Amino acid sequence: MAHISPSYLQIGSTVGALVMALMVIFVRLKASDRPVTIKKILIPPLGMSTGFLMFVAPQTRISWLWAVAAFLVGWFLFSYPLIRSTKFEVSEGQVFARRSKSFVVILFVLLIVRTVLHQVIDKYVSIPQSGALFFLLAFGMIVRWRIFMLKQYRVIEAAGELNGKPISPETPH
Repeated sequence: MAHISPSYLQIGSTVGALVMALMVIFVRLKASDRPVTIKKILIPPLGMSTGFLMFVAPQTRISWLWAVAAFLVGWFLFSYPLIRSTKFEVSEGQVFARRSKSFVVILFVLLIVRTVLHQVIDKYVSIPQSGALFFLLAFGMIVRWRIFMLKQYRVIEAAGELNGKPISPETPH
Protein backbone atom coordinates (compact mmCIF):
# COMPACT_ATOMS: atom_id res chain seq x y z
CA MET A 1 0.00 0.00 0.00
CA ALA A 2 1.35 3.42 -0.94
CA HIS A 3 2.26 5.85 1.81
CA ILE A 4 0.62 9.25 1.58
CA SER A 5 2.28 12.20 3.27
CA PRO A 6 0.33 13.54 6.29
CA SER A 7 0.56 17.05 4.85
CA TYR A 8 -1.19 15.86 1.66
CA LEU A 9 -3.83 14.14 3.79
CA GLN A 10 -4.35 17.38 5.70
CA ILE A 11 -4.70 19.38 2.50
CA GLY A 12 -7.01 16.74 1.04
CA SER A 13 -9.24 16.69 4.12
CA THR A 14 -9.45 20.49 4.14
CA VAL A 15 -10.35 20.62 0.44
CA GLY A 16 -12.83 17.78 1.00
CA ALA A 17 -14.42 19.69 3.89
CA LEU A 18 -14.69 22.80 1.73
CA VAL A 19 -16.35 20.85 -1.09
CA MET A 20 -18.74 19.21 1.40
CA ALA A 21 -19.59 22.60 2.93
CA LEU A 22 -20.36 24.03 -0.51
CA MET A 23 -22.54 21.01 -1.31
CA VAL A 24 -24.40 21.40 2.01
CA ILE A 25 -24.99 25.08 1.30
CA PHE A 26 -26.28 24.30 -2.20
CA VAL A 27 -28.54 21.48 -0.98
CA ARG A 28 -29.89 23.55 1.94
CA LEU A 29 -30.69 26.51 -0.31
CA LYS A 30 -32.51 24.24 -2.78
CA ALA A 31 -34.33 22.46 0.06
CA SER A 32 -35.92 25.70 1.23
CA ASP A 33 -37.97 25.66 -2.00
CA ARG A 34 -39.56 22.31 -1.07
CA PRO A 35 -41.85 21.50 1.84
CA VAL A 36 -40.38 20.03 5.01
CA THR A 37 -41.63 16.60 6.07
CA ILE A 38 -40.80 14.38 9.01
CA LYS A 39 -38.99 12.04 6.64
CA LYS A 40 -36.82 14.90 5.33
CA ILE A 41 -35.98 15.87 8.89
CA LEU A 42 -35.01 12.35 10.00
CA ILE A 43 -33.18 10.97 6.96
CA PRO A 44 -29.95 13.05 7.23
CA PRO A 45 -28.97 11.88 10.74
CA LEU A 46 -30.04 8.31 9.93
CA GLY A 47 -27.94 8.35 6.77
CA MET A 48 -25.03 9.91 8.61
CA SER A 49 -25.20 7.23 11.29
CA THR A 50 -23.70 4.77 8.82
CA GLY A 51 -20.45 6.65 9.43
CA PHE A 52 -20.14 4.79 12.72
CA LEU A 53 -18.91 1.87 10.62
CA MET A 54 -15.57 3.71 10.45
CA PHE A 55 -14.90 2.53 13.99
CA VAL A 56 -14.52 -1.02 12.68
CA ALA A 57 -11.08 0.10 11.48
CA PRO A 58 -8.63 0.16 14.42
CA GLN A 59 -6.94 3.34 13.05
CA THR A 60 -10.06 5.42 13.79
CA ARG A 61 -10.61 4.29 17.37
CA ILE A 62 -10.37 6.92 20.08
CA SER A 63 -10.94 6.93 23.83
CA TRP A 64 -14.51 7.04 25.11
CA LEU A 65 -13.78 10.31 26.90
CA TRP A 66 -12.67 11.98 23.66
CA ALA A 67 -15.63 10.51 21.78
CA VAL A 68 -18.16 11.80 24.32
CA ALA A 69 -16.42 15.19 24.46
CA ALA A 70 -16.51 15.57 20.66
CA PHE A 71 -20.18 14.58 20.53
CA LEU A 72 -21.09 17.03 23.32
CA VAL A 73 -19.17 19.89 21.70
CA GLY A 74 -21.20 19.30 18.54
CA TRP A 75 -24.42 18.93 20.56
CA PHE A 76 -24.06 22.06 22.69
CA LEU A 77 -21.84 24.46 20.72
CA PHE A 78 -21.96 23.74 17.01
CA SER A 79 -25.69 23.00 16.83
CA TYR A 80 -26.65 26.27 18.52
CA PRO A 81 -26.14 28.59 15.50
CA LEU A 82 -27.99 26.15 13.24
CA ILE A 83 -30.91 25.98 15.67
CA ARG A 84 -31.03 29.76 15.99
CA SER A 85 -31.09 30.21 12.21
CA THR A 86 -33.77 27.58 11.48
CA LYS A 87 -37.30 28.92 11.21
CA PHE A 88 -40.36 27.26 9.73
CA GLU A 89 -43.37 28.85 8.10
CA VAL A 90 -46.63 27.42 6.80
CA SER A 91 -47.66 28.20 3.25
CA GLU A 92 -50.62 26.63 1.46
CA GLY A 93 -50.95 23.93 4.11
CA GLN A 94 -47.29 22.88 3.99
CA VAL A 95 -44.29 23.62 6.17
CA PHE A 96 -41.27 25.30 4.61
CA ALA A 97 -37.89 26.16 6.08
CA ARG A 98 -37.52 29.91 5.79
CA ARG A 99 -34.25 30.92 4.17
CA SER A 100 -31.92 32.49 6.65
CA LYS A 101 -29.39 34.98 5.39
CA SER A 102 -27.10 33.93 8.21
CA PHE A 103 -27.20 30.19 7.38
CA VAL A 104 -24.49 30.37 4.69
CA VAL A 105 -22.32 32.54 6.95
CA ILE A 106 -22.82 30.10 9.83
CA LEU A 107 -21.73 27.16 7.67
CA PHE A 108 -18.58 28.98 6.57
CA VAL A 109 -17.73 30.02 10.13
CA LEU A 110 -18.21 26.41 11.27
CA LEU A 111 -15.90 25.31 8.43
CA ILE A 112 -13.23 27.81 9.49
CA VAL A 113 -13.51 26.75 13.15
CA ARG A 114 -13.31 23.11 12.08
CA THR A 115 -10.17 23.78 10.02
CA VAL A 116 -8.48 25.61 12.90
CA LEU A 117 -9.43 22.85 15.33
CA HIS A 118 -8.02 20.29 12.90
CA GLN A 119 -4.66 22.04 13.05
CA VAL A 120 -4.64 21.79 16.85
CA ILE A 121 -6.05 18.27 17.18
CA ASP A 122 -3.80 16.76 14.51
CA LYS A 123 -0.84 17.39 16.84
CA TYR A 124 -2.27 14.89 19.34
CA VAL A 125 -4.03 12.20 17.27
CA SER A 126 -3.62 10.57 13.88
CA ILE A 127 -5.50 11.82 10.84
CA PRO A 128 -8.00 8.90 10.92
CA GLN A 129 -8.64 9.56 14.62
CA SER A 130 -9.08 13.24 13.88
CA GLY A 131 -11.64 12.31 11.24
CA ALA A 132 -13.45 10.16 13.80
CA LEU A 133 -13.53 13.02 16.30
CA PHE A 134 -14.93 15.45 13.75
CA PHE A 135 -17.49 12.89 12.61
CA LEU A 136 -18.73 12.59 16.21
CA LEU A 137 -18.77 16.38 16.56
CA ALA A 138 -20.78 16.74 13.34
CA PHE A 139 -23.11 13.91 14.33
CA GLY A 140 -23.85 15.56 17.68
CA MET A 141 -24.52 18.84 15.90
CA ILE A 142 -26.82 17.32 13.27
CA VAL A 143 -28.78 15.15 15.73
CA ARG A 144 -29.57 18.04 18.08
CA TRP A 145 -30.46 20.35 15.18
CA ARG A 146 -32.78 17.76 13.64
CA ILE A 147 -34.42 17.00 16.98
CA PHE A 148 -35.11 20.73 17.29
CA MET A 149 -36.56 20.79 13.76
CA LEU A 150 -38.75 17.76 14.53
CA LYS A 151 -40.10 19.43 17.68
CA GLN A 152 -40.84 22.64 15.77
CA TYR A 153 -42.56 20.67 13.02
CA ARG A 154 -44.68 18.84 15.58
CA VAL A 155 -45.70 22.16 17.19
CA ILE A 156 -46.81 23.50 13.81
CA GLU A 157 -48.55 20.22 13.01
CA ALA A 158 -50.47 20.28 16.30
CA ALA A 159 -51.39 23.95 15.95
CA GLY A 160 -52.99 24.14 12.56
CA GLU A 161 -53.60 23.11 9.02
CA LEU A 162 -51.05 20.99 7.18
CA ASN A 163 -51.34 19.38 3.76
CA GLY A 164 -54.80 20.85 3.38
CA LYS A 165 -56.20 18.87 6.32
CA PRO A 166 -57.20 20.92 9.33
CA ILE A 167 -56.21 19.30 12.61
CA SER A 168 -58.93 19.71 15.18
CA PRO A 169 -58.63 18.89 18.90
CA GLU A 170 -60.86 15.83 18.39
CA THR A 171 -58.69 14.41 15.57
CA PRO A 172 -56.28 11.78 16.87
CA HIS A 173 -52.61 12.33 15.94
